[in-house]
Formats: sequence, structure tokens, C-alpha cells
Amino acid sequence: MSPEFRIVKGMALLRLLSSAIELTAALLMLRLGKVDAALRINATLGLVGPLVMIGVTALGIAGLAQHVSYGKLLLVALGVGIVLFALKS
Repeated sequence: MSPEFRIVKGMALLRLLSSAIELTAALLMLRLGKVDAALRINATLGLVGPLVMIGVTALGIAGLAQHVSYGKLLLVALGVGIVLFALKS
């Protein structure tokens, strides 16, 4: 298995884990059937999304590091930082 495929596999597995967490949360919201509980679950999911994005992006940047110049990697990292800053605001 090539190193690049391992990185892609890791990225996909993180996204699958994220979707499993989202689906479980949705089912839990339906089971509890209360707005206040659903809002608490939704707030927790608000933390999971950015963490998964950071993890997947970090794996992707690690994979690109072998093929792309440091200047371009810096631009990608800066772009991710801007996105995270925008999510925070």
C-alpha cells in the first residue's frame, strides 16, 4: 500500500467516524424528543465538526508535503487558519 493511499484512507476514516457521530447524535435527538436536549447535542456536534476538519486537513497537508513546495504549503495552512477564524467569529 502506497504512503499516499494510507493518508487518503486515514482522511476517509476520519470522515466516516464523523458521519457515525452525526448519525448517532441525530438518532439520540429523536429518541429524547426534547428541544433542550437536542440543542445540547447540537452544541456538542459544533465542536466535533471543526476538529474533524482540522484532522483531515492535517493529514492532507502531510500528504502534500512530499509533492508541494513549502511556500504553497504555507498558503494552504494560512487558508485553513482563515476558515477556522471565520468559524470562530
